[in-house]
Amino acid sequence: MEVRIGVVYSPKELTLELDGAPEQIVAHVEKALADGAPILWLHDDKDRRIGIPVDKIAYVEVAADDEGRRVGFGR
Repeated sequence: MEVRIGVVYSPKELTLELDGAPEQIVAHVEKALADGAPILWLHDDKDRRIGIPVDKIAYVEVAADDEGRRVGFGR
């Protein structure tokens, strides 16, 4: 699934491909925010660890894989 995270004072957003259900990702982010964790650690589908400072998170967008995505100029 694709997760986009906006970071305060950054014009670009982080785009990650993560394994798991959307509910799991949302719960993980909410837990980090509620617990006051300094860093939100995520593991992407290539087994990399990404750390985002929790106090700099502007927004989180979770989008399930869209099988209907189209590439190219066809109808």
